[in-house]
Amino acid sequence: MPEIPRVPAHWHFPADAASVPRARRAVIDSLPHALRPHLGEDLRLLTSELVTNAIRHGTCPRNESLIELVLWPADGHYWLAVSDPGTGKPTVTHPDPTSETGRGLLLVDHLAATWTVRPRPTRGTSVIAGLALRPHP
Repeated sequence: MPEIPRVPAHWHFPADAASVPRARRAVIDSLPHALRPHLGEDLRLLTSELVTNAIRHGTCPRNESLIELVLWPADGHYWLAVSDPGTGKPTVTHPDPTSETGRGLLLVDHLAATWTVRPRPTRGTSVIAGLALRPHP
């Protein structure tokens, strides 16, 4: 009989700065305790960066935008998808050393085993990042 997979954890948060710590807490609280020493800090940082980027670049302050997060284990990774209603395609930038912003996706690129940007089927964009359950050699 095949192993039944875990149901993905799923949240919606308002597109405002107060949602960043709430999203971090929700994601970490849903991670199995045994995985927190290995994945906890990286997952916390990924959540912060992706939710902050979604709020800053993928939402419009004039409407009631929501940020959607989904966390699930599959294929030897824990996957985090952060979605927003925006249509832009986030890309890694290389800001000058004095710049105070622009390093979020550099951190994602460094922490994640793999990541991508995908358009949503109806409206918006998702950034999906995978953290390996086993450390990279």
